Amino acid sequence: MHLKFGIVLFTSDRGITPAAAARAVEANGFDSFFVPEHTHIPVKREAAHPQTGDASLPDDRYMRTLDPWVSLSMAAAVTERIELSTAVALPVEHDPITLAKTIATLDHLSGGRVSLGVGFGWNTDELADHGIPGAKRRTALREYLEAMRSLWHDEEASYSGQFVNFGPSWAWPKPTRTPPVLVGAAGTEKTFVWIVKSADGWITTPREDEIDARVVLLQKMWHDAGREGEPRIVVLDFKPDAEKLARWDDIGVTDVVYGMPDKSEAEVVAYLERLAGKLAALKSREPDA
Repeated sequence: MHLKFGIVLFTSDRGITPAAAARAVEANGFDSFFVPEHTHIPVKREAAHPQTGDASLPDDRYMRTLDPWVSLSMAAAVTERIELSTAVALPVEHDPITLAKTIATLDHLSGGRVSLGVGFGWNTDELADHGIPGAKRRTALREYLEAMRSLWHDEEASYSGQFVNFGPSWAWPKPTRTPPVLVGAAGTEKTFVWIVKSADGWITTPREDEIDARVVLLQKMWHDAGREGEPRIVVLDFKPDAEKLARWDDIGVTDVVYGMPDKSEAEVVAYLERLAGKLAALKSREPDA
């Protein structure tokens, strides 16, 4: 089995801290650590949550989410190996120049361990407070990523677009590597067109586990567009199942990520130990183990 396994902590101002969580994630042999983002939740909203289908929220942590980049910097300081990522961040809720600096600095200081999971933003009311029209959120995200890549790559960076504009500029540090961009969104053809053009992989949405045909479609679109290699495919899973993991491994899924509770450190560490044990047992049953 070639799958990599990661953990996502739906951060809040309760329970385990990101640093303690990341330290336990690394100690238990996982490969990656993800955190989400919401800057705020407008009280009055028209946007429906994808899970509830209306303005209600399935979890109060949406309004208590910690800043992802501060959280990952704390995680970076106490770990050495694991990938540091977001599931998902909302880049268009930031200034792209300062966000590029933040991400490049974190990647530089962590030794090249940062990737960027992004979302278009289901909460269009939240986006509107940041000056991003809901109907233009995909265009805005594409521009933000293109502008940040210029700042990460070019000695004299510049960008001209509808939402981002700046003239020739110097900006260091440059990241150790260009942070891979993974898009967290429903596995539709529209999403995959956007990924093939502007990103490096896909993060499934929660409960989206009937993905076989969607993975094949993304891979076909990727190759038809002349992209090199294979897209990275990250599945959000809830309970390890040997048959399911083996099938995902066979069709080209690269990562499987499990949630963790925002409870006390002792409770979370015990959970991670149990999960790591289950995954190790499944891998030990592989014929080539």
